[in-house]
Amino acid sequence: MTEQRKIKLGTMIHGVGEKISDWRHPEIPADASVSFNFYKQQTEKSEEGKFDFIFIADALYINEKSNPHYLNRFEPFTILSALAAITTNIGLVGTLSTTYSEPFSVARQFASLDQLSGGRAGWNVVTSGLEKTALNFSKTVEDHPDHSTRYKMAEEYIDVMQGLWDSWEDDAFIRDKESGVFYEPDKMHELNHKGDFFQVKGPLNIARSKQGQTVIFQAGSSPDGKELAAKKAETVFAIIPSMKHAQEYYSDLKKRVVRHGRNSDEVYVLQGISPIIGTTAEEAEAKYQELANLVSIDQALGFLGRLFEHHDFSQYSLDMLFPELGELGKNSFRSDTDRIKREAKE
Repeated sequence: MTEQRKIKLGTMIHGVGEKISDWRHPEIPADASVSFNFYKQQTEKSEEGKFDFIFIADALYINEKSNPHYLNRFEPFTILSALAAITTNIGLVGTLSTTYSEPFSVARQFASLDQLSGGRAGWNVVTSGLEKTALNFSKTVEDHPDHSTRYKMAEEYIDVMQGLWDSWEDDAFIRDKESGVFYEPDKMHELNHKGDFFQVKGPLNIARSKQGQTVIFQAGSSPDGKELAAKKAETVFAIIPSMKHAQEYYSDLKKRVVRHGRNSDEVYVLQGISPIIGTTAEEAEAKYQELANLVSIDQALGFLGRLFEHHDFSQYSLDMLFPELGELGKNSFRSDTDRIKREAKE
């Protein structure tokens, strides 16, 4: 008898809302993105409902057209550490960029969260698509790595992180007061990594958690993103607009996983959804329209432009065909921009 498969469920806590004008809805607290009570309520409800994890998204660059939630929100490690103290079973997943951080520091942070939570930490690996992110890290826009390079960096970054998390064997720390032996030296391992992008000696100055290593999440839908997911991810986020495309994505990703010598059953693919609940289809549709009507055309065009390297879409007539943008968007949120271009042509 085969083992019964179980669906995996997570809650992405978006504060004042995923969409650009959700914060205007009367039922959403206007300060939700920086309200611990809001995060606490969302997390406790998710844990009560037997969800597997909560998820905190993040980005490192904003401008005046950014989603309100992005303008004023908690940093992932801080809020997840606070939530670790009030929860028991639910996973705690945070986003962190491999392009604009150093693996040693990040390995410590995730290992600490893993210890604090009793082995419930997860890392959503992102490569930071917005090129102006470089301006917040003592770099120029020209220094922002291209799409392919960012994913090569990310693969090496994960290797370093996982190597650092193995700095100590599980029983390395003896803590024998009578003999004076705190740890067994032969169970401490230096990493001594020298790669194309990172050089890290190690070892990490914190022991392994109950789960050993932080769970790796990834959300790549571009060819480079899917390759990284197939090599490294344990859980993959997919936001696919149709059943047909979702099945194609799933099949393609699982084949890539196998090609890299991994068990495809051990890599979960989770579809992102934004459910709108009503007792009838008409009630749900009315709720959707209520949310949609909160968004102005100017806001929608500004949000679209963010994906395409802040391209100004207000210059085009709303009644014209979607403009030919060439390579624009290839070096930012490529999976999203490729999908938008494809759907516009279809």
